[in-house]
Amino acid sequence: MNEVPVITIDGPSGSGKGTVSSLLAQQLGWHLLDSGALYRLTALAALKAQADLDDIAALSALAKDLDVSFRTCDGSSQRQIFLGEEDVSLQIRTEEVSLSASKVAAITEVRDSLFARQQAFAQMPGLVADGRDMGTVVFPHATMKFYITASAEARAQRRLKQLQAQGIDANIQRIFEDIVARDKRDSERAISPLLPATDAIIIDTTPLSIEEVIVEIKMHLKHKGLL
Repeated sequence: MNEVPVITIDGPSGSGKGTVSSLLAQQLGWHLLDSGALYRLTALAALKAQADLDDIAALSALAKDLDVSFRTCDGSSQRQIFLGEEDVSLQIRTEEVSLSASKVAAITEVRDSLFARQQAFAQMPGLVADGRDMGTVVFPHATMKFYITASAEARAQRRLKQLQAQGIDANIQRIFEDIVARDKRDSERAISPLLPATDAIIIDTTPLSIEEVIVEIKMHLKHKGLL
């Protein structure tokens, strides 16, 4: 069987990589992996099971047995995330789950449990993998690697608009400070720190629309012979 083509799209929170990945996977007709959601799903499963977040064995078992699928609506960048047959797309975005996911993601045993699960998403005709260590750790031999970034100010503005669209009041300064703190934590952590792969194409989305980012990525894919 031919090797499954894999496109990795890494980058910090709020860079637009999630929306870009969803649209690209949909336009290519490829599978989609939202790796960050796997940690949120593990955290949600732990909270539902009332598991102790310090119980590494229990968390690793939950991560290993997650029944997860990602689905996108035609013509939309919105993805639905299912745990079993339950749509948990909104549940995994709550503050409680976010905080728990950050703790879960720092546990080596949990990351090990999810490693094979992530690689198993690579199926024909291809995979678009969205995350923070897709090109550096999970798919080091990916067909093409991209690192999507943007200024902390731009990412804070985007997050504010998302929250306002959901009817949630938010403070731009608090959002900005949270993003800067998360960037520092993610880039300095000992396990799979956030950084671009040495062979990744870096795209700064600060001045770009989602459509412009997609066009730039497709230009590189065409040059590589993937389109």
